[in-house]
Amino acid sequence: MSSGIVVTALNARANFGKLLRRVEDEGRSLVIEKRGRPRAVLLSIRDYVRLAVPEPEVLRVLGEESKQKGTHRLGAKQVEAIIKAARKPKTR
Repeated sequence: MSSGIVVTALNARANFGKLLRRVEDEGRSLVIEKRGRPRAVLLSIRDYVRLAVPEPEVLRVLGEESKQKGTHRLGAKQVEAIIKAARKPKTR
């Protein structure tokens, strides 16, 4: 993540649209302070996704396994059906 911009909560409220565009365009984070203390951070969606998803190596391995098994071609409804079938209790 790039270096951040620090603004007061009042400034953030008054200029939210402008600051949102700046965060998106410049790929920088925005630290919002209230009474001199950091209270929140505004991130670009790209930075958020990078922080929220598993490590790239994990994704690469999962992708390779999916291609080997042929599951990369399954749609959402097919995946839901497979999960539903797997969760059904087994009868003996």
